[in-house]
Amino acid sequence: MPSTPLSPSERIDAIDVLRGVALFGVLAINIVTEFRVSIFEQFMPTARTASPLDHAVEVFLLLAIELKALALFSFLFGVGLAIQFERLAGDARRVTLLVRRLTVLLAIGLGHLFLIWNGDILTEYALAGFIALPFLLGPRWLLAAGALLFLALYLIMPLLPQVVSWPTATWMADHIAEARNVYGAGNFWDVLAFRIREVPSIFPLHVFVFPRTVALFLFGALAWRTGILHPSAAYGRLPSILAVVGVLVGGGLTVAVEGAALGPFEGGRLPVERLAAVVLASGYGAAVIGLMRLWPGFLLWAAPLGRMAFTNYLAQSVIFGWIFYGYGLGLFGRLGASAALAIGIGVYVAQVMVSAWWLRHYRFGPVEWVWRTLMYGQRQNMRAH
Repeated sequence: MPSTPLSPSERIDAIDVLRGVALFGVLAINIVTEFRVSIFEQFMPTARTASPLDHAVEVFLLLAIELKALALFSFLFGVGLAIQFERLAGDARRVTLLVRRLTVLLAIGLGHLFLIWNGDILTEYALAGFIALPFLLGPRWLLAAGALLFLALYLIMPLLPQVVSWPTATWMADHIAEARNVYGAGNFWDVLAFRIREVPSIFPLHVFVFPRTVALFLFGALAWRTGILHPSAAYGRLPSILAVVGVLVGGGLTVAVEGAALGPFEGGRLPVERLAAVVLASGYGAAVIGLMRLWPGFLLWAAPLGRMAFTNYLAQSVIFGWIFYGYGLGLFGRLGASAALAIGIGVYVAQVMVSAWWLRHYRFGPVEWVWRTLMYGQRQNMRAH
C-alpha cells in the first residue's frame, strides 16, 4: 500500500545522512546571517565585525557553506520527490497525492514565513515543486533538459535586466537600524508586524535563486531515476572522483571570485560564483556518499536528523526566534558570529540526540506525520512498534 511508510531497513541511509549533514549547513548560515542580525547586514560593504575570530567565521561560512548547503538540500528535496513519485506508481491518485503533498508544504511554509520566521525556504520549495512535478511524468531526457535549462537561466540572471528591484544601500542601513530595535527589544506582536512588513523586501532574494532551486530539484530527481543513488548501485570510485573534482573546482572558483563574494550585493551574484556554489555542493554530497561507502557507520548519527529534517528545520526557527528576539532572550545584534555559531552547534547536537530517541519510539517526526496524514487524507500510524 503506497501510504505505508518505509521501514528502517528499506530506507537509504546515505540520503538520510546527506539530509542531516546539509541541515547543519543551513542552520549555520541561518543563525549567523539571519537570526543574529538583520538579513541585510551581509549585503552592506561596511558590515564587518571587530573580532578577528568573528570575521573569520563569517568569511568561512560565506565561502564554504552559504548557498552550498541550500543547494545540497534542494537536490535532496528533488530526490525525495522522485522517490515519492516512484512509490506511488501503482496508485491512480499519484499526481493528485503529490499535488496535495506540495499544497500542504506550501501551507506550512506560509505559516512559517509569516508567523515564525521570514527566512523560510519551504514556501519556495513548494512552488518549485509544482514546476518540477510535470517533468517527472516524462522520460529522463526531459528531466535532464529541464535541469540544464533552469540552471542556465540561474547562471545568466546577473547579466539580464532585473525583474525585481533590490533595496538601495540607504534603505538597507535604515532598515538594519530599525530591525535591531524591533527584533532585539520588541514584544511578539512588534516582531510579527515587522516580520510581515519585511517580507516584500526579502522577496528579490527568492527570485534570484528560484531557477536554481527548480534545477536542483530536477537534478535530484534525475539522479534517483538513473539509479546512481540506489543502495544496490555499484559506485566504484565515482563518489571519490566527484568529491575531489567538485571540491577542488568549486572551491577554486569560489576563491577566484572572493572579491565579488565579499563585496556589496547588487542584484545577484556573478555567474561564475553561482556555478561555483553548485559545483562545490556536488563535491560535498559526493564526499558524504564516498565516506558512507568506505565507513558505513561513520556518519549514521546524522540519519535520524535527516529523517526528521522537516521537524528539525521548523524547531530551529522556534528556538532561534526565542533566543534572539525581544519576546525571548533578546540577543539580536548582541552576539558575534562565533558565539552565535556555538549556540547553533549546541542546538544541532541536541537535535541529533532527540531525533535518535524519537525515532526509536515513532515512525516519523511530528511535522512529517502531519504532512503524510494530510497528504493521504488518512491518519498515519505513528508508533514504531
